[in-house]
Amino acid sequence: MTVEVRVDELLEERGRSYYWLSKETGISHTTLWRLKKGKALGINFATLEKICGALGCQPGDVLRMAREKKTSRKRGAKGKNGS
Repeated sequence: MTVEVRVDELLEERGRSYYWLSKETGISHTTLWRLKKGKALGINFATLEKICGALGCQPGDVLRMAREKKTSRKRGAKGKNGS
């Protein structure tokens, strides 16, 4: 299982955009993009507090446990032992 960030869903429910969230919180577009794409290695409490404050939610609304998605191999990729 893996931790999943639900900012996309919360913004959609509220009719807001990442641009709005960035302006409202002062969180950089890069940080929000990394959260959106699952590229962030973590989230600090200050960032989580800002997101929750802007969206009027709790930390558990922003983060949830999700089953890991299977990664597909790219075409033409060669691996050892069938991996």
